[in-house]
Amino acid sequence: MDRVRTAPPPRVAKDPAAHAAAAEKTVRVRLHRIAHGRSGDKGNRQNISVIPYRPEAWPVVLSQVTEERVLDLFRHRGATSVTRYELPKLMALNFVVEDALEGGVNSALALDTHGKTAAFRLLSMEVEVPADLVDDFPRQPEREERQ
Repeated sequence: MDRVRTAPPPRVAKDPAAHAAAAEKTVRVRLHRIAHGRSGDKGNRQNISVIPYRPEAWPVVLSQVTEERVLDLFRHRGATSVTRYELPKLMALNFVVEDALEGGVNSALALDTHGKTAAFRLLSMEVEVPADLVDDFPRQPEREERQ
């Protein structure tokens, strides 16, 4: 038996004015609050996917997670270029980061030669989102707050 999972409908305030006001308010959060990702390698290329948890987050991810911003995150690793592939039917992005693995598995001296942790770095990127988009997710304290 095939089962299809659908995202829950967005929460709408009973008062339309309250809903409109909440939609206008934005907050700055780390990308992991609204999306998840996976990463891997192919030679000296890093491959990273970003998938929003909810369809309402797709426009945010699409507009703010750009090739330029991703390249800035990985430039310290020697990355030279980034290509972004959009998969709108899946509501996902795939990034190919060139020269980010210090030559690849056999020649790199890095601890993570396969680049499996790169998605975590990308998910640390800050994005501006409608406040009501993050209200449904439990907030995790920032590192400084936990100590």
